Amino acid sequence: MTLRIHKDKLLPWAFLALPLTMYLIWVIIPVLQSLLFSLTYRDTIMYGQKFIGLANFVRLFQDPQFHLALWNNFIWLVFFVGIPIPLGLGIAMLFNQEYAGARLYKTLFYVPMTLSFAVIGTIWAWIYHPDFGALNTILRAAHLDSWAKQWLGDKRYMTMALVFVGVWRQVPYVMILYLAVLKNVPEELVEAATVDGANWGQRFRHVIIPMLAPATVVAVTISIIDSLRSFDIVYVMTNTKARAAEVLASYMYSSAFHYQDYGYGSAIAVIQFLITFGFIVVYVSNTLKNELQR
Repeated sequence: MTLRIHKDKLLPWAFLALPLTMYLIWVIIPVLQSLLFSLTYRDTIMYGQKFIGLANFVRLFQDPQFHLALWNNFIWLVFFVGIPIPLGLGIAMLFNQEYAGARLYKTLFYVPMTLSFAVIGTIWAWIYHPDFGALNTILRAAHLDSWAKQWLGDKRYMTMALVFVGVWRQVPYVMILYLAVLKNVPEELVEAATVDGANWGQRFRHVIIPMLAPATVVAVTISIIDSLRSFDIVYVMTNTKARAAEVLASYMYSSAFHYQDYGYGSAIAVIQFLITFGFIVVYVSNTLKNELQR
């Protein structure tokens, strides 16, 4: 009997052993290694290290390029939350209705989420091409030549052009998230509110919105984390050479692998990790709080 109890306790850990080992190798160890690297000066990964304490972090907060990258990430964050959340909800409300071709429209709208950031970046780089891109071609055809810009060549427009691409891909994700929850909203609640004389706005505010609260928390958290991980689009569309559009992830990459300043790049990675980890802690604590209240 005792042996059986021990087996029952060990069996879950036997199944978890491989994934936990992979997580340790690919996540925990690199995070700790980055933290150690951030305290050193090194121009190679394996050799030539020199312990310099917090000097990289002092340099970081005095670096105008880091301030710009942090500001650009803030822009990504604001637009990743401010546009996909309400727009995704609106589209989900539209697709929640029954009409001819609804399934086809949902599928087509979800297509951007099936594409990798590398593919999306390449497509939109063609669209933004100043001479032959679809965007400027359409603007010129509409006699709006003054609106045709160097979208990826002018620092005034570069960041917003990249953010728009990220938002374009994020909206379908939020839409699907809300649509899944809307399908589970009890019809009885909506009908009861209608019988009580509630108009559409009142039903939406007092019945539907509260039911969508958990999905909204997930959508906001994931959108924030995705905005902080905005590397692929920046790398593919600018090759990290456009310093005006740099974000923390791309600045970390260029510092470490273009300029071989691995200690400084690791310090940027640590700051990005701490920012992201802060949002994750808020999300997890909120989730646990809701679970305990049930």
